[in-house]
Amino acid sequence: MITNFFIPELNNHDVQELWFQQDGATCLTARATIDLLKDTFGDRLISRFGPVNWPPRSCDLTPLDYFLWGYVKSLVYADKPQTLDHLEDNIRRVIADIRPQMLEKVIENWTSRLDYIRASRGSPMPEIIFKM
Repeated sequence: MITNFFIPELNNHDVQELWFQQDGATCLTARATIDLLKDTFGDRLISRFGPVNWPPRSCDLTPLDYFLWGYVKSLVYADKPQTLDHLEDNIRRVIADIRPQMLEKVIENWTSRLDYIRASRGSPMPEIIFKM
């Protein structure tokens, strides 16, 4: 997947400064995978065995975890899709409907989270209600 799809797709775009982040799941951190990612991203790899360690409690700092998955899932399954085609259509529609203004709010929330983590010297975050 990485070699055949992801890296060729990256090469089609101007992404020399792109960072790659993945969690520490063992299925993602095989030596061959990490070596390939290090070759591709150099020091811009955040991973369990990468040059930049995956931070503890990072779901607090990862927009995919604290926002996107829950948001998408709630809308994708709202009409209880019964077929794979219906599910795929819902996923495509929900992702396509995410507007730049929503992403701006997500990034504002992310910077607030970073500020909290910095000020508390890495303490766990209290429950935060994500407001859109």
